[in-house]
Amino acid sequence: MEQNKKGYYTDHPIVRNISVLLLIGLTPPAAIVFWYTSQYLNGSFVELFRFFGKQGFFSGMYQIWAPVFWGSKTAWSIIGIYAAVELVLMKILPGKTVYGPKTPNGYTPIYKNNGFLAFLVSLALLWLFGFQLKVFDPAIIYDHFGEILGALNVFSLLFCLLLYFKGIYKPSTPDSGSSGNPLFDYYWGTDLYPHIFGFNVKHFTNCRFGMMAWPLLIISFAVKQHELYGISDSMIVSVALQLIYCAIFFYYESGYFKTMDIQEDRAGYYIVWGVMVWIPAVYTLTAHYLVQHPVHIGPVYSTVLVAVALLGFYSKTNMNRQRIHVRNNDGDYQIWGHKAKIIRAQFVDQKGEKRESLLLVDGWWGISRHFHYVGEILGALCWSLPALFINFMPYFYVVYLTILLFHRAKRDDVKCRLKYGTYWDEYCKSVPYKIIPGIY
Repeated sequence: MEQNKKGYYTDHPIVRNISVLLLIGLTPPAAIVFWYTSQYLNGSFVELFRFFGKQGFFSGMYQIWAPVFWGSKTAWSIIGIYAAVELVLMKILPGKTVYGPKTPNGYTPIYKNNGFLAFLVSLALLWLFGFQLKVFDPAIIYDHFGEILGALNVFSLLFCLLLYFKGIYKPSTPDSGSSGNPLFDYYWGTDLYPHIFGFNVKHFTNCRFGMMAWPLLIISFAVKQHELYGISDSMIVSVALQLIYCAIFFYYESGYFKTMDIQEDRAGYYIVWGVMVWIPAVYTLTAHYLVQHPVHIGPVYSTVLVAVALLGFYSKTNMNRQRIHVRNNDGDYQIWGHKAKIIRAQFVDQKGEKRESLLLVDGWWGISRHFHYVGEILGALCWSLPALFINFMPYFYVVYLTILLFHRAKRDDVKCRLKYGTYWDEYCKSVPYKIIPGIY
């Protein structure tokens, strides 16, 4: 954990504490403000600034947040039913047992790989009870979205506090403990793989709560637009591309268990609040904005956007598959017609044992170290562009995503340089660019 702090944050405690306080203090109201702006201010940040100019910032924030701060009975009911269903699906649906990377303290996380099946069943349940049996109107999520975000925020803040104390006094794994700074521990987390009642907390919050909410929310938003104005081709394109992206995520969910989010970031505010509130509030912004802006873009523009996005999705997934196949075959694997070029990097783990890892310098990985981020950003841009250029709101997510991924590339570079040393220097000489060839 000390290594993580030194690599990703300034060592000066005052600056670190101020940074963490700003993030914890600003992101919850930002999530609510985005919803309010999209729903009541035409999705215009210009109108938002005028609103604050007229009402005053604190009075305006109270007017926006107070009605939804604690959620509502309907909102809490929706959240409770949704969480219960996803917990049940996580347990009862069949799936192969897969293992995450062993931690520095020797713990190997275990998962049931049934994410894609849970994705299909979740959509099927929405279709059955919402569209066929009409137990509820799927648009109810849009109608109570502000209250849902308010309830999620309260729950997540308290849940992160529970995880903070659990990681200190009753950790689930040996990869836990305190940095000595309670504020930073609340933000970063105190346990890498907390479990509650037999459930892997990060597996549930990251995948089965946050990511699974994304497709259900945007479908609700599309239904609301259909009820108000009829469905537009811009909404169809945007929602379809996001559904494809989510389907790919769950199809390759076992690969996500090996990412920085899971194997390095502890279960604190940064991850847990982020997936439970920020994903629903921000990742769905384009579809939420389109509800009241039924733009028609035509078949040519629609086709181009879908084609470009699919190309981006393909490059991302194929790049990850190349690395997986190379490592599974100990480097004996063909990429683009020739044997893959690799670097056998030696390193010493935290127990002092010598180990080896394969660094792929071929295929997509020979273009840049994180070229798959280009595909991800490209896909997000393509599902934002159907909103055209009337307001910035539909593009907030793609801008945020770009900043997030560029920061993550920097974090990964710090981690790998500390881990592999001269081998990483050799890799960087072969693949000099982090994300965009010739630029960065």
